[in-house]
Amino acid sequence: MTLPMWFGVFVLALIVLLKASDWFIVAAEKIGLSLGIPPFIVGVTIVAAGTSLPELVTSIFAVLQDSSEIVVGNVVGSNITNILLVLGLTAIVGKKIEIDFDIMNIDMPLFIGSAFLLWFCLYDAVFTKPEAVLCLLGLLIFLAYTFAADKVEADEDEEEVKLDWKVFAMLVAGGIGIKYGAEYTVESIIQISDILNIAKDAIALSAVAFGTSLPEIIVSIKAAQKGKPEIAVGNVLGSNIFNTFAVMGIPGIIGTLVIPESTITFALPLMLAASMMFLIMMTTKKISKWEGYLLALFYAIFLIDIFSKHI
Repeated sequence: MTLPMWFGVFVLALIVLLKASDWFIVAAEKIGLSLGIPPFIVGVTIVAAGTSLPELVTSIFAVLQDSSEIVVGNVVGSNITNILLVLGLTAIVGKKIEIDFDIMNIDMPLFIGSAFLLWFCLYDAVFTKPEAVLCLLGLLIFLAYTFAADKVEADEDEEEVKLDWKVFAMLVAGGIGIKYGAEYTVESIIQISDILNIAKDAIALSAVAFGTSLPEIIVSIKAAQKGKPEIAVGNVLGSNIFNTFAVMGIPGIIGTLVIPESTITFALPLMLAASMMFLIMMTTKKISKWEGYLLALFYAIFLIDIFSKHI
């Protein structure tokens, strides 16, 4: 197959992966509610993980196909994209991001803690099984906090959900789509990197990270247009924490992860810097439109640096 054909496979596989993930999450949510599982548990375990499902499945397939360097690029690249591009675009479209809840109490420390944990795990270019277990323990702490935070409104939102064949069809179709979408996304990355002689982690940091972050981008921009930009903040916090703990931890248990040197020397420090920028901006509980332009500018520099070094 030629390069344009593999690019077409990559785009099509990514679209299938994103759409199938959406179907799977919607169906799983309805089935969970119909079985009498409290809405807050469904929200924490199914919906909260929904936007990170493409990253997780893609990373698992990357490990199974001996291309584990894609995993780290996917996680670090997605976290950078979420902070710089998602928040930047949200602040620009919504004119500003302003929140009312106390993000500095627990949410932000968990977010910054997960970023530094990832750095400590990766700075020596080795991601061990015990470190993968630590990430999964971090995921349990995050889920336990979310359970506790949501428990207050658990009974108020309960409603009866009736199932029909369409829900199960969506679940099956979603599962099949996720499987083949992720498999061909990874396969196309391998083929494109071989043809262009570009490192797989460079494609993972840029194209894959952008593609798998599309759900966060779309949700956040729509929220900004509706005057609810605080949704973007929660979206970025939850998605980045889940990426770090689950998308690194689960593949790390399955197999050995290769940590590219460029990720350690450039992408990982940028992720930490972006996380600290986010922390500083949130001390005032708002991000202005001009700060949004600054975040977007950093994302453009990130992409330019990736491609100038690998092309």
